[in-house]
Amino acid sequence: MTRPFDVIGTTVPKRDGAEKVTGRTRYLHDLVLPRLAHGKILRSRYPHARLVRVDARRARALPGVLAVLTGDDVEPRPFGFAKDQTALKRGKVRSVRDEVAAVAAETPEIAEAALALIDVEYAELPAVFDPHAALAPGAPLVHEELGGNAHPLRYQFSCGDVDRAFAQAAGVVEDSYRLTFVTQACLGTMVAIADWDLAGNLTMWTTTQVPFLYQRDLGEGLGIGGDRVRVLQPPNGGNFGRGLDLYPIDVIAALLARSCRRPVKVEFDRVEEFIACPGREPCTIRLRTAADGDGRLLARDAHVTIDNGAYTSWGSTTPYVMLATVAGLYRVPNVRFDTTIVYTNNPYSGSMRGYGNPESTFAVESQMDDLADRLGLDRLELRRRNASKPGDVNPQGFVLTSFAMTECIDAAAEEIRRDPPPLRPGWKRGVGYAGMFHVAGGARIYRSDGCGAIVKLDDFGKVSLLTGASEVGQGSETVLAMIVAETLGVPLERVDVVNSDTSVRPWDVGTHASRTTFIAGNAARLAAEKLKAQLLEFAAVELEEPAARLDVKNGVVFVRSEPQRRLPYERVVRAGHLRRGGRVLVAEAFYDPPTTMLDKDFQGNVSAAYTSACQAALVDVEPETGKVEVCRIVSAHDVGRALNPGAAEGQVHGGIHMGLGYALSEKLVVEEGQILTQSFMDYAVLKAADMPEIVVRLIETVDAEGPFGAKGLGESGVIPVAAAVANALKDALGVRFTELPITPARVRAALAGRGASKDGR
Repeated sequence: MTRPFDVIGTTVPKRDGAEKVTGRTRYLHDLVLPRLAHGKILRSRYPHARLVRVDARRARALPGVLAVLTGDDVEPRPFGFAKDQTALKRGKVRSVRDEVAAVAAETPEIAEAALALIDVEYAELPAVFDPHAALAPGAPLVHEELGGNAHPLRYQFSCGDVDRAFAQAAGVVEDSYRLTFVTQACLGTMVAIADWDLAGNLTMWTTTQVPFLYQRDLGEGLGIGGDRVRVLQPPNGGNFGRGLDLYPIDVIAALLARSCRRPVKVEFDRVEEFIACPGREPCTIRLRTAADGDGRLLARDAHVTIDNGAYTSWGSTTPYVMLATVAGLYRVPNVRFDTTIVYTNNPYSGSMRGYGNPESTFAVESQMDDLADRLGLDRLELRRRNASKPGDVNPQGFVLTSFAMTECIDAAAEEIRRDPPPLRPGWKRGVGYAGMFHVAGGARIYRSDGCGAIVKLDDFGKVSLLTGASEVGQGSETVLAMIVAETLGVPLERVDVVNSDTSVRPWDVGTHASRTTFIAGNAARLAAEKLKAQLLEFAAVELEEPAARLDVKNGVVFVRSEPQRRLPYERVVRAGHLRRGGRVLVAEAFYDPPTTMLDKDFQGNVSAAYTSACQAALVDVEPETGKVEVCRIVSAHDVGRALNPGAAEGQVHGGIHMGLGYALSEKLVVEEGQILTQSFMDYAVLKAADMPEIVVRLIETVDAEGPFGAKGLGESGVIPVAAAVANALKDALGVRFTELPITPARVRAALAGRGASKDGR
């Protein structure tokens, strides 16, 4: 059978893989500039207090200190999603993450010593840490100017007659689900380097995922135009959504550099990363689900309460995606969704892989199993009866084009029970399933969801793709190079990707919403198609044939009807450069998908494609100790077309690792506003030896809008894991877990509680 493509569909190693595994990659932490100074940040001792006095005189007098800044030394320019915080706080502090002062010094050790010399006098204020308590009359106010702790952000959606549907239902299930703080646990902590030139222009080295939005926001935060900010993105040691916002570390690095007139690096140690990195938001989801006697879903009614923390970042916008799951995971005609978002004196949260979807999927898929039990139906049959199909339009107006939910369910079910390992004496075993629904062609949360691409062909046949897309470890450089090579018909090794400098690369809205392969890939494909047309125009002169009769494949331009008449493509380029009237071979494109923003009623088609998945978990549990071992995860994903199958499978593996940590072990311990987690000894990231057998099935549906039929996959692997594991534990033990992580202690407590209930105690 002839392969339809030369490059697409083959497994290609990540371009940066060899450099990383051999230790040659220079991350931002490794970067050293001439005259580099080192910055440190002093944070609040209390979660809520008035700043009576901040005295930095002793710190400024310490030899080797180059600059000390407090809130009184800089203009307070609000920034962030809701413009509700500043880089250095004045007047009062609202969480222990709050930045009270910052130091730049010759060495990190001197900067740390200087922090200890800053005298801060606090007047401690009553604080509030529970969202419900924060809404009570007389509760301490986090932001007095708002007059209350209820956040102005609110997500309300209604479709159909929800109350009538519940009244007519044959089966109804209801529960509340509690999700705690977790963090991305990136190996590379947060870091920023700032350097000003003599003309007052700023260069920032950063791990942001949204360089052009960062450029604009940082300019505003410093009181300069974004045109005076250049953003450079070295390789980073993980992001997983962390890099979507502008944070105080970025503004502080720039302020210190401007003050001491030297480049300044601010980097977090591991403790500070736990304290200051904005991770996944804590929330409570109250959900009801109704179905008729045949198991057809009738309605869902959800209310989400989010602990906003002291300031607003992307964690408070996750209901945007939670709603999409409640309304879109399986066919459900009647939906009601509401939120309560509350300021507290806890740390604020940001974006994390899956962006609200792991949370809502945990609730929705737990209830699918409970509903099947209530109706006496098979768990998989209930899912099949309600699976969305291509052509469906869900209650929010999301239009499903390619969509393979049923195929994913069948693939997961087929694989999970194949040759199971023997069950140990005293252990119990369960199998759990969970589906997933997510955007796979971007998400129009800004007016534009587009990405630019420029493709240039040089005299030696080297192809350069200048893309707006950011490589944050997901392998986008590799797949974009594959798209260009396939489109142009040139060898993959001849394609370079340039994407780390905002002064060179074209605009892009950023790396998020599983959008890069789809949107940046389409932009690269369109630019490469234009460049190919130019190349064939050059070749038409050399081969004395109309361009329409020519093609290029495997680096050779040839006449279609006479393939023996051919020229190496680099020779064609060189001839075009050298002849009179020659020109540079370069083409550009901008791809903005055919989507719409949600309107005030949260209706609209936000993505050009949507994806589905189903995961099955084979789980063993020892009731006596509460120990849980996940033996096998099967993960079946609708990928459109797998451009790089090995890389796609790797993305799923990484997502499963993160999802298992969310399900079983990871918790950022926050008590009375204080972050108690100090190291990876406390924050239980799963080790390689803890990982189960993983089977990945890639279901290819070939999406009409995607580049070569591909859809996004970056977040899908993490989303259903916790739900599948929780459903497996219910299958094994008969106990429904509604709170994560499901630790051995929680298992033992649940079993003890069930035993006490049975005994009438």
